[in-house]
Amino acid sequence: MALSKKVAERMASGLKRLVPVVLQQQARDVSEADTVTLVKDLLADVFGYDKYAELTGELAIRGTYCDLATKLDDKICELIEVKAIGLTLNDRHLKQCVDYAANQGIEWIILTNGIVWQLHHVIFAKPIDSQLVLSVDITKLDSRKEEDLECLFPFTKEGFKKGAPAELRDLKDATSRYVFAALLLNNESVINIIRRELRRIVDVNVAEDEIRRILEIDVIKRDALEGPEAIDAINLVKKGGRRSLRGETVKDNHDNECGPLAEPAQTISIAEPPDPEAVLPA
Repeated sequence: MALSKKVAERMASGLKRLVPVVLQQQARDVSEADTVTLVKDLLADVFGYDKYAELTGELAIRGTYCDLATKLDDKICELIEVKAIGLTLNDRHLKQCVDYAANQGIEWIILTNGIVWQLHHVIFAKPIDSQLVLSVDITKLDSRKEEDLECLFPFTKEGFKKGAPAELRDLKDATSRYVFAALLLNNESVINIIRRELRRIVDVNVAEDEIRRILEIDVIKRDALEGPEAIDAINLVKKGGRRSLRGETVKDNHDNECGPLAEPAQTISIAEPPDPEAVLPA
């Protein structure tokens, strides 16, 4: 999403002023409490939250407390777990924050030590899980570059209101290796396009099952075909295959461009090489 001039200027100004402070605090190896103070300043001056009306501290959750939370229209939107600036964020810190979010029914969490900012989406399944959507080290950003500012947009108040975290999550899901693997193996239009291009290149019509076999055995990595993520991707592709894209299927578009795929006299299998005379012109 493109940044408005006002948001870009605020982010650039906030980073320019606060990143040197972040580095100073890192050198001093300050406590978690001091890091929380710094994080509040970043949330206000870079990410656009009103420090007094839209941030709440020490949110009580079933007898324990989450460090911070963002609140829009009097509704908690994100939980923020802060660790001391000298600590490296790890899975144990993440689990703690995910547990907080699960108890509150909140699907977005931020885990940060003031330097690294991680945006996670909580997946309400059995068991509860989470997905890392974005991780940024703010000390490595150039506040003069718009693309560096844009990568922080999902953390901003404006970004949350515009659905930037969910959009980024959907993009990440759509470009996962599981979806690509499922798309290659389970979408008839994709298989047909591969058949068409093979025929264009070598003037041979390869059987659909043969294309799938080669993709599965020789092309796609095994870890993209196994596990719950792979199953979810297959279901997603099959569900999407029942919908057309703006009223036209991929096959329709390709047929308009290249003409229909005429069936040659013989369909061959790569597993059994054909007689050359069967496919070469006399």
